[in-house]
Amino acid sequence: MPEMIATRAEGERQLTNFVPRMGRRYANGRNTDHGPGGHTAVSGLSPYIRRRLVLESGVVAAALAAHGPQEAEKFVQEVIWRGYFKGWLEQRPQIWASYRDGLEADLAALDADRRLRRAVAAAEAGSTGLAYFDAWANELVETGYLHNHARMWFASIWIFTLGLPWRLGADFFYRHLLDGDPASNTLGWRWVAGLHTRGKPYKAEAGNISTFTAHRFAPRDSDLAQDVQGLEHLEPQGLPPLLPLRAIAAPQPGRPTALLITEEDCRVEDFPLSRHEIRATATLQASHLRSPGAVAEAVTRFEAQALADAAARSGFETTSLRAGVAGDLATWAQRAGAVQIVTPYVPEGPLRDWLRAAEPALAAKGITLCEWQRAWDQVIWPHATAGFFKVKQRIPDLLQKLMP
Repeated sequence: MPEMIATRAEGERQLTNFVPRMGRRYANGRNTDHGPGGHTAVSGLSPYIRRRLVLESGVVAAALAAHGPQEAEKFVQEVIWRGYFKGWLEQRPQIWASYRDGLEADLAALDADRRLRRAVAAAEAGSTGLAYFDAWANELVETGYLHNHARMWFASIWIFTLGLPWRLGADFFYRHLLDGDPASNTLGWRWVAGLHTRGKPYKAEAGNISTFTAHRFAPRDSDLAQDVQGLEHLEPQGLPPLLPLRAIAAPQPGRPTALLITEEDCRVEDFPLSRHEIRATATLQASHLRSPGAVAEAVTRFEAQALADAAARSGFETTSLRAGVAGDLATWAQRAGAVQIVTPYVPEGPLRDWLRAAEPALAAKGITLCEWQRAWDQVIWPHATAGFFKVKQRIPDLLQKLMP
């Protein structure tokens, strides 16, 4: 497969090409995994949407304009799922912290357990002997993508058939997926494990895999775990309580400002840049923060290209920073004479952790970290308090507010 081009123009070109398939063709074909080079029933836009090179609102507007609310319903729901997962994690940041800290513990256990290391290495290398699972592992590593249905089957087999720690599987995905997102990846794996919707783990079934891979594979029931029990025992305390959505400092017009561009939102031109006295602009490379392990080169390249494209569109001369020593952010802004750093909202995940670590140095130098937040998030996130059904019921009202 050709390497994806991480620019806004390329994302919009792919969006335009997919618009005719956003209706009935998507609804009828979206669940079938045809394998590498055959994913024509799904959009492939997720790496662009994840970095907001293409906006959720623009994708949904295109689907509704071309197909109407009834035929575009399934496509619209899938786009809103991402907003739901984002909002759910924003209101339960403890879940991200639990994943992050639990992964460190799992990696330490991996170092101490030779048998587990061999099993995890075989799974990641696509050498388990399960042809379908191995094919997905290889596709992920080689292309940075997996069909959504394949992600669910893979995670279920990893957890219940192979008996491997779920966080190590989530880390494997996060290191390789071009569309890797802290909320979608973490909560997707938790959903399969029966931790997100407690007591309802996702079971990979032979017949389902055969049918929805267009019979490319023919698993046997005996190859897959049959008595699937969720992992609720790992969190006997249940889900943490909901917390209020994080308050953010709004950028103040007319103040000496440093503009920071991250892969969380690569369309800074959508925000009111002209209101601020921008003294310096920088892109922040942060994909290496995804994992203590080695992040795929394709992920790093995609991020770098997206940031370069965003910098070019900003119209400012731009410096390239790397998320290393957190205090360096304050040093960069102070040298520019800035009293505030402005950036599009950074949600829960490794970059948010890094920015939290940078806050003491910023405060010591009298620099405020300010964020712009998109209406899409402001409207959807407050409703992401329980299961997706609550948000799904509100989709017509939400879209009325977002696209009156």
